[in-house]
Amino acid sequence: MAKVAKKTDASMPRLQALYVEKIIPDLQKQFGYKNTMQVPKLEKIVINMGLGEAVDDSKVIDLAVNELSLISGQKPVVTKSRKSIAGFKLRENLPIGAKVTLRKQRMYEFLDRLVTIAMPRIRDFRGISGKSFDGQGNYTLGLKEQLIFAEISYDKVDKLRGMDVSFVTTAKNDEEAKALLTGFQLPFIK
Repeated sequence: MAKVAKKTDASMPRLQALYVEKIIPDLQKQFGYKNTMQVPKLEKIVINMGLGEAVDDSKVIDLAVNELSLISGQKPVVTKSRKSIAGFKLRENLPIGAKVTLRKQRMYEFLDRLVTIAMPRIRDFRGISGKSFDGQGNYTLGLKEQLIFAEISYDKVDKLRGMDVSFVTTAKNDEEAKALLTGFQLPFIK
């Protein structure tokens, strides 16, 4: 039976083409997969901003939603509290964060911007920790400020806000997921 190679087209994002042409064959060789469908893939990227200060000031949510939509290229969902906690002055159904889920083409484009533009702009950056895997092949990266993204204007930022970027993969374990994300040029510290 002849081996059928996938072809990439011009509209495909750069990292998706890299996945098809280079990462799949490398992972097949490294882990001994017989079929290309066994190779783990990046399913989605979730960007989450927790906004505890939104309890006191409701305008914070609007600013964070605006920044998150600039960063991701898609409209975020406002997350609300599930239950009341008196110690935090939190009531049920109060907006306390924003998140956006990226899939397919937008996911690859965001990952490309994160690796090539945003991460090099982080102060004193030496790489990301390889210890933030969850045991099922997913990885979460914490960013301290939104200014590393070129889409955010320094003059329009009222306060530095951090965010979590979660990479959800189909990998069965952390070793496969790390090999996949390393193929996407995420700079892990050895």
